[in-house]
Amino acid sequence: MMWIILIIIAVILGGIMTIYNSLITKRNRVKNAWSQIDVQLKRRFDLIPNIVETVKGYAAHEKETLENVIKARNTYVNAKTPEDAIEANNQVVGALNRLFALAESYPDLKANQNFIHLQTELTNVEDKIGYARQFYNDTVLMYNNYKQIFPNSFIANMFNFKDEPYFEANETERQNVRVQF
Repeated sequence: MMWIILIIIAVILGGIMTIYNSLITKRNRVKNAWSQIDVQLKRRFDLIPNIVETVKGYAAHEKETLENVIKARNTYVNAKTPEDAIEANNQVVGALNRLFALAESYPDLKANQNFIHLQTELTNVEDKIGYARQFYNDTVLMYNNYKQIFPNSFIANMFNFKDEPYFEANETERQNVRVQF
């Protein structure tokens, strides 16, 4: 009889260890996916000072727009959590949209080879960010689902595993883009 109890306890402990290890693995995948977004966002933020300097030469009186781009970039650099970084990213997107709208007002700037190159680089990075965001959200979905299903939810709560946030578009990014000629 004692052997049966020991076997039942071993099976339960083995199940708990398996679920716990799977939670750790999936949480680490989420962290890795976030770091891939972070790499692409840093590439974007490395391009921003070059774009701002290029635009400065053509639009020196547009100081506020240029300062907002740098301020948004610095907010991201100082973000401590993924939630802070997501919010800072949304600020950067808005500031960059205003910067490129400003560039439309300066035909010489739009024809500048350096500006065109930087704009192309930024477009490529934005595509990579989009793919990284999708991968991150897929990974978060798998982790959160695994964490929330029965009996995993008991173990996850016992060891204080938290849901991970999705990388979502902010309200500005959801609005229709107005194109005027």
